[in-house]
Amino acid sequence: MAGPGGLLATLRSHWKKTALAAGLLGWGASWMHGRHRDNLLRRAACQEAEVFGNQLIPSSMPLKKATVFLNPAACKGKARNLFEKNAAPILHLSGLDVTVVKTDYEGQAKKLLELMENTDLIIIAGGDGTVQEVITGLLRRADEAAFSKIPIGFIPLGKTCTLSHTLYPESMNQVQHITNATLAILKGETVPLDVLQIKGEKEQPVFAVTGLRWGSYRDSGAKASKYWYLGPLKTKAAHFFSTLKEWPQKRQADLMYLGPTERPPEEPEEKPSRPPLYVRLYRRLRLYWSPPRKEIPQEAAPEDWEELKLSTIEFSIATQNRQLDLTRTEDFMDICIEADTVGKGQFVNRGSQKMRDPHTCPEGSQCIQASRCILQLPEGAEGSFGIDNEEYEAMPVEVKLLPRKLRFFCDPRMREQMLRAAVQ
Repeated sequence: MAGPGGLLATLRSHWKKTALAAGLLGWGASWMHGRHRDNLLRRAACQEAEVFGNQLIPSSMPLKKATVFLNPAACKGKARNLFEKNAAPILHLSGLDVTVVKTDYEGQAKKLLELMENTDLIIIAGGDGTVQEVITGLLRRADEAAFSKIPIGFIPLGKTCTLSHTLYPESMNQVQHITNATLAILKGETVPLDVLQIKGEKEQPVFAVTGLRWGSYRDSGAKASKYWYLGPLKTKAAHFFSTLKEWPQKRQADLMYLGPTERPPEEPEEKPSRPPLYVRLYRRLRLYWSPPRKEIPQEAAPEDWEELKLSTIEFSIATQNRQLDLTRTEDFMDICIEADTVGKGQFVNRGSQKMRDPHTCPEGSQCIQASRCILQLPEGAEGSFGIDNEEYEAMPVEVKLLPRKLRFFCDPRMREQMLRAAVQ
């Protein structure tokens, strides 16, 4: 029987096989450890959800209804599996009456929202595109004033999930990120988010929670997937090759805008209790004997529109949802007009930064705060709009800010962090 010396000699003489076997063993051990860690995270989340499900409720009180809009195509077709393994068990254990609506094609969520019956919660399981479809369908309803008060949960399952940076703590572990988002829905903390209403001349309005982009960085970034074979260099390649086709890349347009508006006081979430019968009778009699005087309608003050001619490499409009300030006194959206005097090297480098943070406004750009704007494009305008990372045809549009229009569930830690930052 060969001793330790013979074993070492054998391993040394077959060093290639030894290195391969060691690499495979190391990868297998890491994979098993990762699966075990994910199972522990799922178990802990389910135990926390079970606490909510075990709470006693009166027999006359119906279960809360939660309608989930799931996009199975998100995350390259992995969204359904991610939802069923990490989010669905938590929702069912919490005691909610869960209805899952799976979308089969792009734009279906908008149509389904028009037919949706009353529900207590709306949950979006997907990425930025799914969020944009659901809120557009919701706010296109004739009774949107009532339905927009329904709290919305977001389970990040897509390739791009911009809202998750605002609503949930950062996590490198996907399972932990999904379970944290699902548990945040059960905890009930919400934050108000602004919405952009984007209306063309003929089309129905589209709604967005992140923003709108139009320009060369957006168009080049949309083509990055064509250069998948270049790996991490695909983004730089897409921007570099775009400079060979046309340079300088400028966008011409006319812009009209209104400045920020004062934030009105927030409406109380709970309705005031109905006054006693004698109080209601007294009010009716007082109105009968002393009717209120008719007020003479006052003419509205003319709106102070500012006009601007644009020559830019990229134009963008962004909400304040990325850096939420719960105590601000003015409502506005950020308009960024980037300078068109950019070198090719700077364009390529800045394009990579834009892929990580699309609405960053570089130094030297013109920044405007507005509550409403009209963007007039020349005939045959090049490029496309990116609305919440979804592509739309470029056309003249009116963009209006709807402040604090929707309430989204968020992690209590994030809400506390926002309030602390506002005090400082």
